[in-house]
Amino acid sequence: MSLLELRDVAVTYRSAAGDVPAVRGVSLSLAEGEALGVAGESGSGKSTLAMSLLRLLPRDALVSGEILLDGEDVLTMSWGRLRAVRWASASLIFQGAQHALNPVRRIGDQIAEPLRVHGMATGAAARRRTAELLEQVGLPAWRAGGYPHELSGGQRQRVMIAMALACSPRLIVADEPTTALDVMIQAQVLSLIRSLVAEHGIGLIMISHDLSVLAATCDRLAVMYAGRVVESGPSREVFRDARHPYGRALAEAFPTVGDPASRLAPRGLGGDPPDPAHLPTGCSFHPRCPVALVSCASEPVELWPASRTEEGRIESAEVSHTAACVHVRVHQEAR
Repeated sequence: MSLLELRDVAVTYRSAAGDVPAVRGVSLSLAEGEALGVAGESGSGKSTLAMSLLRLLPRDALVSGEILLDGEDVLTMSWGRLRAVRWASASLIFQGAQHALNPVRRIGDQIAEPLRVHGMATGAAARRRTAELLEQVGLPAWRAGGYPHELSGGQRQRVMIAMALACSPRLIVADEPTTALDVMIQAQVLSLIRSLVAEHGIGLIMISHDLSVLAATCDRLAVMYAGRVVESGPSREVFRDARHPYGRALAEAFPTVGDPASRLAPRGLGGDPPDPAHLPTGCSFHPRCPVALVSCASEPVELWPASRTEEGRIESAEVSHTAACVHVRVHQEAR
């Protein structure tokens, strides 16, 4: 049984102007000790999907489908059961630790709060556990007495990771954990996350717009566009040989180190993601797609097998790489 399984998850925001679909029929799974990256531009639905995993969305969000954590549907849990699951079984590293941490409470008190809430430690035991967690994320124990403004951005992010680890959860969801950090601190935080996942067998879902970060950190990668997964597979395979034009554009948007041509003229993608309230028909990506066919504007799409064989043909069985593109389907049918 998977640690986490999403079955046809959809999230719709209700507004005075009408319903706005932010996530549309996402199905994913995560095994214990596995890292899954979810990529996409702003507005693709990835953060909404992350918040839905622990029912942290606002009241105007309607969530359907199934979110199975150890076989138990998060969407049908009572509030008491949900409170017991949060932090203890699954925790979240929020985007932007500066805003997630309470500026008037000491670091140690904030790390120890999940321990006290779940009855795992109090008093001296909580202080010892807090010191252990700080050292585990590369911070000295005396930092527990400080306040968030006394730490650098990278140190605050490490505090958020320590809080997420406090109750030894089996699942961690990291929503853009390194977006506001410089490249050196980003590398340190990513290395820390990778080592913690490997050492403790934690299941990790990492949300980011940066395919290169996810390829270096995660085992598998899911690319989202307009609320749907348009490509999924082994992270390095998706990054190096994306089969969906959108996944390819994301990978090519980053300059190649040591290649002056790509640094001076990085390839990107024109236009903007569609308004979720007014999505195009057919393939949602077709208005921006450089290889779109006339049929892309009307025909529905689904995820088709997209892994290549050594001869460059599409594999037919037991494929782990899929893409929702008509060109992938055409190649599959032409085998």
